Amino acid sequence: MIGKRIRELREADQMLLRELAAAMQMDTAMLSKMERNERPFKKEDIIQLARIFKQSQKELITLWLADRILKTIADEEDTIESLELALKILKTQNKDE
Repeated sequence: MIGKRIRELREADQMLLRELAAAMQMDTAMLSKMERNERPFKKEDIIQLARIFKQSQKELITLWLADRILKTIADEEDTIESLELALKILKTQNKDE
């Protein structure tokens, strides 16, 4: 998900992969793998990309986190129930704070 979004942003800006890699001080091959979701982005990468593309940091981090969650639970059973429980716990924790 996040890799696809970054590619869309890059292409919309008519930026070459090597140009974005240079702006991020990153190897072009590494960035290519990240766009293809073969290698994960770091949170710091997402923050930097939000600045480069003038996008909402919150929106890109939310997408990045959702991507990480989905990759973590991809091969598990009862994922919906687990996510619902986690959401319930998060809501309870937020009320207590």
